[in-house]
Amino acid sequence: QVQLVESGGRAVQAGGSLRLSCAASGRTLSNYALGWFRQAPGKEREFVAAISRSGVNTYYGDSVKGRFTISRDNAKNTAYLQMNSLKPEDTAVYYCAARTSLTSTKAHEYDFWGQGTQVTVSS
Repeated sequence: QVQLVESGGRAVQAGGSLRLSCAASGRTLSNYALGWFRQAPGKEREFVAAISRSGVNTYYGDSVKGRFTISRDNAKNTAYLQMNSLKPEDTAVYYCAARTSLTSTKAHEYDFWGQGTQVTVSS
């Protein structure tokens, strides 16, 4: 099975940018559709973005459309989440997830998860 490790989270001011990475090991990343989700304290896990195995198809949650971009480099076994124009409400733990089937926006349909990386946006 694939193991996922997120990195790149840190504290940033509103309006700033961050790029999160999701590094995969154990299996070839190109076999998996990928998703990014986030969870703030006291809130449910929220869909952020997803990308198909080839990278051709991408999907975004309404709250991040136009600000975040998901991408992947299958040769490097890594996926990315470029986050621009960050807002305080983007503060959360961000998780990378993988599934062997088609891309999904639903957290419960993903089989493999990373440990998460904290993003904190201050006003």
